[in-house]
Amino acid sequence: MSRPVSADFIVQGMSCTACAARIEKSVGKMAGVRSVAVNFPSRIAWVQYDPDAVDEAQIERRIGQLGFTAASPEKAEESLAKEKRQLLARLIVSVILTLPLLASMLQHWSLPGAAALPPLLFNPWLQLALASAVQFGVGLPFYFGAYHALRERTANMDVLVAIGTSAAYLYSHYTVFQTLEPPVGPSVGHALPLYFETSAVVITAVLLGKYIEAAASERTRREAGGYGRLASRSVTVERAGALRQIPIGEVRAGDVVIVEPDGMIPVDGVIAKGESEVNESLLTGESLPQTKLPGDEVWAGTQNGTGKLRVRTTAANRDTLLHRIGELVMQAQRSKSAIQRHVDAAAGIFVPVMLLFSAVTFIVWFAFAEPGDWRQAFSCAVAVMLAACPCALGLATPISLVVASGTLAGRGIVVKEAGALERMAGLDTLVLDKTGTLTEGKPRVTGIYAEHGSKTGVLRIAAAAEAGSDHPLAKAIREEAVRLGLAAQAGEQAVYTPGKGMVASFGGKKIGVGNRKLAADKEWRMSRMAEAYALEREAAGETVLLVMEGGVVAGAVAFADTVRPHAGEAVGRLRKLGVKVLLATGDHAAAAGAAAKEAGVSETYASMLPEGKLELVRTLQREGRRVGMAGDGWNDAPALAAADVGIAMGDGTDAALTAGHMTLLQPRLKAIPEAVRISRRTLRNVRQNLTFAFIYNALIVPFAACGMLEPWMAGTAMALSSVSVVANALRLKAQLQREGRGSA
Repeated sequence: MSRPVSADFIVQGMSCTACAARIEKSVGKMAGVRSVAVNFPSRIAWVQYDPDAVDEAQIERRIGQLGFTAASPEKAEESLAKEKRQLLARLIVSVILTLPLLASMLQHWSLPGAAALPPLLFNPWLQLALASAVQFGVGLPFYFGAYHALRERTANMDVLVAIGTSAAYLYSHYTVFQTLEPPVGPSVGHALPLYFETSAVVITAVLLGKYIEAAASERTRREAGGYGRLASRSVTVERAGALRQIPIGEVRAGDVVIVEPDGMIPVDGVIAKGESEVNESLLTGESLPQTKLPGDEVWAGTQNGTGKLRVRTTAANRDTLLHRIGELVMQAQRSKSAIQRHVDAAAGIFVPVMLLFSAVTFIVWFAFAEPGDWRQAFSCAVAVMLAACPCALGLATPISLVVASGTLAGRGIVVKEAGALERMAGLDTLVLDKTGTLTEGKPRVTGIYAEHGSKTGVLRIAAAAEAGSDHPLAKAIREEAVRLGLAAQAGEQAVYTPGKGMVASFGGKKIGVGNRKLAADKEWRMSRMAEAYALEREAAGETVLLVMEGGVVAGAVAFADTVRPHAGEAVGRLRKLGVKVLLATGDHAAAAGAAAKEAGVSETYASMLPEGKLELVRTLQREGRRVGMAGDGWNDAPALAAADVGIAMGDGTDAALTAGHMTLLQPRLKAIPEAVRISRRTLRNVRQNLTFAFIYNALIVPFAACGMLEPWMAGTAMALSSVSVVANALRLKAQLQREGRGSA
């Protein structure tokens, strides 16, 4: 069986979250489909499927059979813009046709000015013609949506609107034909109890709400997932000594791309020639431009400064960091938090329950409240139906999460799932790794001890053992060897023991580099002088690795690492947010204590192996704490995965993008309290939205059932409730932008 693949589809025609749930249910039943997730605010359907059993064309056809239109993500902006234009056109026509019908509303309410209106406006035949155009012309998509929903044995907003407005329209239609015989004079309709304006006003109000919602959702989606807009369409490359302008899709690894001053860098690569300052803020959140020299890495989507650059391509198109970040942001936006899953489940049964409640309302009024008055019973039942749409409830969570994930991504904090954002808000404990997280992760050699022979000999052995390792200490050893001009050869049959060190073969002998745990495990023989050197350096807060040759410790190498800038400020901010910060490291106690003291961390766990960090996280969770773990994404992977929120520290490349629940593209510790604060703001916004939606339904539906709201009022209130939720989510975005500028 082939590996499953994933595809995104932009879906047009959804009216509420019930439509999204219907797509998930129906497409999820297709043979070969593994999983489906549909995000209503962003109009995205994500499908994971087996390509041997089903293809994208079949999935698109299935979505089409449900009454929607599916398109590829490349057509997203065009598709959403087209949907918005269609809504605007329908809205304009509906307003023009509805305005004359408001004369009847003025008459029903005996408002001043009704008598001064032209008698023609009260003509029932004119009202019938205008209302018919609105009901079956402008409102026709509601009928199609209702038909497709009922065919799938579900109910959505289209069902409520179609039934409610049809009832008001058909009642008035019946009244006209039962009471009058054409021709009639223009003033005959004054005494008739017609409700044509109710159906027309409801349709107009719903369209207004949907248009505002669509415009806001399009704007939110564009700003939250705007990485695609940073991608270049064409580039200038140097091939065979000549410059050529080619589409970005034709760029290959190894091509030299020319980047003009103030231009967008179109590929990931290494600077082959030129110097400049590059603004990487849109990718990493780092506001200051970074100086770039030959040999430095650059990434697609970043802004070149005043210098002209020649960049040798390492990745282009879908392989760039820019594209992968965009994919992760989309992944977070299409995933669902625990709150959203509960709300979606409630919204799924809400419409059928409200249809039943509407029927009960009619029976109670007709049989008990005002026996025999079917007009009043009918009016109250229709008002309940029109007031009960769960759109505001369905929009409450996802649109705020889309805003938050996009804002975080713009600051170099990539959220891989919506649930992580929710869990981040409840964080009360953060476990920090030391090397590469609390510290720069770029230790330097500060001293070498040789038991016999020269220090360069000890360094040569250490460099040979660590030749294939990516560990920061191994890199420091190799850099020191290069600085001293040593041409060290690589050892063979290297075996790495996480948290301890490396053993290899070289020149027919066993060699190794590791801490005292590895020396004890492997029974390396060590002199008192070597042990004393290690203890002295460790007491000074340095890290020491022992160097072994032939089972005997031949020397030792001491390292120092500096705490990251602003680490103390970040720890202080976390403390103010009520988050307890711990340090867990494989380093010895003295080095851990020195780094913790400098950063203001009060609780330290030293000499911990990866499994020790994992057990620490689990122990804290058993104590009832919400635990975050921040590490480099490699040897901390078990603890990152087990934590409520795993935060992988990146280094400006794609390192650690596959680890943890969140990734910091630049290892800025201040980004962690920033993420906590934004998560809490977002969850507060979601709760405000949910509270409003629940209060709305708890108040408006009973008012409608008690006859205190006309149907047109209920329908208008329903449309405005969705608009209010969207507006509150956009208020969150404005608030986060202001705070971001203030903390920059």
